[in-house]
Amino acid sequence: MNEMSPLPLTREAFEASMADYRAAGVARADAIGNRGPLVLDANGKLHPDILAAYWKHGYYIFEDVIDAGEIDALRHDAQVMIERAPVHRDAKVDAAGRPAMGLDHQRSPYVFAKPLGDPWGGTGQLGGRHPSKMSEPQAAADAPQDVVFLMRGMCQEMPAALRLYGHPEILAVAEAINGDDFVPFNDAIFVKQPGLGGSVAWHQDGVTHWDAPNWDEGIHGFNFQVQLYPATVGNCLWVMPGSHKLGRADIKGMVAANDGSDQLPGAVPLVCGAGDVTIVNRQMLHGSFANSSPDLRISITFGFHRRTSVLGAKAALSVESSDVYDAQRIHDRAAVIAVAIDARQQVFPMETPYNYKPFAGQEDAFRFNEATFDSVIRDYNTKDLAI
Repeated sequence: MNEMSPLPLTREAFEASMADYRAAGVARADAIGNRGPLVLDANGKLHPDILAAYWKHGYYIFEDVIDAGEIDALRHDAQVMIERAPVHRDAKVDAAGRPAMGLDHQRSPYVFAKPLGDPWGGTGQLGGRHPSKMSEPQAAADAPQDVVFLMRGMCQEMPAALRLYGHPEILAVAEAINGDDFVPFNDAIFVKQPGLGGSVAWHQDGVTHWDAPNWDEGIHGFNFQVQLYPATVGNCLWVMPGSHKLGRADIKGMVAANDGSDQLPGAVPLVCGAGDVTIVNRQMLHGSFANSSPDLRISITFGFHRRTSVLGAKAALSVESSDVYDAQRIHDRAAVIAVAIDARQQVFPMETPYNYKPFAGQEDAFRFNEATFDSVIRDYNTKDLAI
């Protein structure tokens, strides 16, 4: 006798199944706290209490960092990218029939997913770091074939995002965590469209240094996420506090021990307002569920490393290369920070620009102009420093 196929998971059933889990997660997050303004001391250094809270829990939420005017500019540029995306993953034109953005780039700016799908869970992609698939609710009958899941190359495609990359307070946080010779990782914009946005299966970002003799809780760096819209309990990132200290997690085993459910106990949702900026340790166990909610989330994500973690390391993750990161490769990718600082200064001249130590004294060679756009910014993400 043939077994019957399981019924599809409807959006309504998925939402109902998440209600208690979300409520418990919000209560847990409220009890921890770990959020507040981005506070620098008189010397421009991150307040030590914030730094201690980050290292204890592996994350922090900075509230109201990016003002409304800058958020509007970022929203505009992100929307242009979304509108200019290929109408589906194999198309060369956008929804209006125009040539899609990025056809002439070395790396496509777009990653697609099936509506409410999980494109990475249970696959060998990205070093196999997403070993267990997330729940995939059934999308509406009129949902598109593919939806934009991730957008890359923000410093090339979005003028406001290049300026964001040079934000002095954000870079001061990077210095506090990774030292004044910190180096970039990569950037990606997560797009969670209402009722369509895909999930990101539970994972830890780092893949290179788990067995290193000098392993510690910061060796794989961290990521910022700048929220362009409120991140709600129905569409936000979830993290497992303290997991950055525990080494490589057995994610499949954790799901199996949880009766096969992806609602892992102990996690907290990073609920944010527009303009909030989160920092999450890349060794944290984290993930996000399909966005069956009516709320849009667009999160601009970019990370930083210790220089010592990258120098001499072999390329990993989405860097499709067997290269070893030498000093020249690091310099070439880090030059984006130097150019971004000047791009920001040209628009926000009243700000005190961040002093990026690796390029001190070289500022005139890395002003933002057509020449440096071509030499430093164009296709910069082919030089990402993934570990």
